This record gives sequence, C-alpha cells and structure tokens, in this order.
Amino acid sequence: MTTTSWLVTGARGLLGQDVLAELAADPDAAVTGLGRDQLDITDPTAVRAAVTGHGVVVNCAAWTDVDGAERAEAAATAVNGAGVRHLARACADSGALLLHISTDYVFPGDSRRPYPEDAPTGPVNAYGRSKLAGERAVAELLPGTGYIVRTAWLYGAHGPNFVATMLELAARRETLDVVADQHGQPTWSRALARQLAALGRAALAGRAPAGIYHGTAAGHTTWCGLARETFRLSGLDPERVRPVDSDKFPRPAARPAFGVLGHGNWLRAGLAPLPRWDDQLTAALKAPAFAALVAAARTSGGSPPS
Repeated sequence: MTTTSWLVTGARGLLGQDVLAELAADPDAAVTGLGRDQLDITDPTAVRAAVTGHGVVVNCAAWTDVDGAERAEAAATAVNGAGVRHLARACADSGALLLHISTDYVFPGDSRRPYPEDAPTGPVNAYGRSKLAGERAVAELLPGTGYIVRTAWLYGAHGPNFVATMLELAARRETLDVVADQHGQPTWSRALARQLAALGRAALAGRAPAGIYHGTAAGHTTWCGLARETFRLSGLDPERVRPVDSDKFPRPAARPAFGVLGHGNWLRAGLAPLPRWDDQLTAALKAPAFAALVAAARTSGGSPPS
C-alpha cells in the first residue's frame, strides 16, 4: 500500500496521544502530531500550512472546559466552531480527509432512546453550541470527505478524567457521593483511537461514507454506575459509592440527562461499533497507568471522611 500522511491536531491531549500511538503502529501511515503550542487552530494561515501535504487530518484539538465555555462562549466557539471551519476549509482546498471529534452534548438529553446519527440536535449549554458550530462547518465544507465522530464520557491514560479521579479518591475517602441521574456511555480513549484509525483507513479505501459516526461505547450507565463498576473491577467495595442527584453538585453549565448515542452508521462503513462500556473499562484498568492507581487504592483502602 501507498504510505498516507496523517496529521493529528491536539496531539498532546487525552485522545490525541492515543491516536498518535495507534497510528505509529501502522506501517502505511506517516504521522505528524501537533499540540496546542505548535498549532493554534484559530489561526487560518497556520492551519493551512499545517494541513498542506497530508492525506488525513484527525482533529482532536478542542476547547473542552464545559463550565468555562458557559462563562466564555465566544472564546469556546472560536476554537470549536471557527477553528474547525479553518481546518475544514484547508482540507477542502488540499483534498485531505477530515476526521473531526465532536460530542453527545449537541443533543438536548431529553430522550430515553439512543440518539441516532441523524437525530435533531439541540444543545443545552454553550459548550454544546460551540461544538455544533464545528459540526456544521465540516458538513458544509466537506460533504464528501468530512467525518464527524461524536464521543462522550472519555477517559484514558493521558489526562484528567473521571475513572482516574474515582481511583484517586478511593485511596483517600471511605465513601464517595456520585451523580446517578445522568446517563451516558463511558468510552476508553485507546479504544476510540483504534476506531478512528480504522475509520480513516476505510475512508481512504472508499468504503466509509462521509458523515456522522458515534464513537461511544455500547450500552450505557450513570456516573454512579461507572464509579461503582470501577470500584468492583478494582477489588474495592462498590457500596462505598453512594448515588445522589445532580442538584447536589450545581455547575455553571447544564448537563444533558441522557447522552446515549446509537451506532448504526458503523455498519455502512463495514466496521463494528465500539465494545460495551464495561468491557472497555475492564481492559483499561489493566493498562499500566490505571493499574498503578488501582494498586494504590487497594493498598490504602480509603479513610473515614473528616
């Protein structure tokens, strides 16, 4: 096969690092990774220069501070909306494919059935609106070569995340109160990175139609359910995690109560959807970064709250 040049933006983030590692193992991929300090996607001139010469761009660059976006929506939209438009326009001009990472927060969260890829959007917070602006830019400028991959509840080895936080708190506290009225799909960043690489290869081969794909785990749970399963798989007592309602932890930005996504479009690309969330979690906790946190939590056993 001919070697394809891939560009990964946001390459020092939680997902970006896993995408780089996944592509590095592909002998047919020549990979360039650019972190935020190396490429500001709000700079159209820099974006055009970075994209030139690449066959596939994986955009992991984003404003991810949900509550911060509520206080600074224009700044968040400059990255998640205008910045993505710059990438999409550069890809359109150069002929590159674009795999863009989006979010379940583009939906209102008022359903009780998984949202299909073509469900009407309706974000309930500034972050969701900023991400929807990016999706619209990709759809408008790259109707045949743009791939929007929505993910959710992402955790991994290369940045702060819920699973790591639960294990760290397990080593210090006897009990934890965790929200039990928000439903979603915990997704391991390494598993998503594999899926993105597979989607990019299928797109290059002409097997994957452009459009929207939902890059989330199968099944769903609550934050409390995720915390309890993390404890159980780590050999800790899951009853140490106590369910509470969201109103116990008020936040500047509203969160969708139901962010569960459907996965029908993967079959159109000849690819299987991601595995179940609990199977992903089982594999993730065996990886070195999480295994060390598990060992520390089990050794400590927690201490009574002060």
